[in-house]
Amino acid sequence: MGNTNSIKPHQEQPPPPSQPEPVDDDDPFTCEICIEPMLSNNKFQNNSLCVHPFCVDCITKYLQLKIKDERVAGIKCPGLNCDQLLDPLRCRTLIPPEAFDKWCDLLCEKALLGLDRCYCPNRRCSAVVVNECGGVVKRSMCPNCKRLFCFSCELPWHAGYRCEESGQLRDENDVEFGVLAERNKWMSCPQCHHCVERVRGCSIVKCRF
Repeated sequence: MGNTNSIKPHQEQPPPPSQPEPVDDDDPFTCEICIEPMLSNNKFQNNSLCVHPFCVDCITKYLQLKIKDERVAGIKCPGLNCDQLLDPLRCRTLIPPEAFDKWCDLLCEKALLGLDRCYCPNRRCSAVVVNECGGVVKRSMCPNCKRLFCFSCELPWHAGYRCEESGQLRDENDVEFGVLAERNKWMSCPQCHHCVERVRGCSIVKCRF
């Protein structure tokens, strides 16, 4: 008996998908905002998200209007019935640095909308801090400048003091005393606000003042 090789019928391969015809970007165009004929080197490219013809000058003015005056985070293409967003990185070189920074802040605020957040009270920082743990949060550390602050009252951390007492801090001695009280778990009298330490006995403490 000999081995027989089975011959499989030839299967035709499906034709490759048709590719879109390349667009000649060297052709002059008419801006849909100012309705002026423009050369191709003055055409705004939205990172292939959409291909509406706009000149760089019109897009620059449009961006500054949306950012400074209308405070819009997601800036849509100005094309009629176009819902595509303009790419911030593509637009970065078209607007001043302070306008781009403002746009980034607006995008950040939109992303954090609805989340429990506050700003670092350090004037040299002012970073956004998000409550990722949930619930009531007080003692927090800024992830940017690494300084402690109170998430509830948005002031520098007032160790040993309640939020309503934190505004009474006067100097570094008050702060150091607050840290000591927090470390030793001293309690503050709700009436006279003197610190009390329970050494032994029951939990009922009577203030002397």
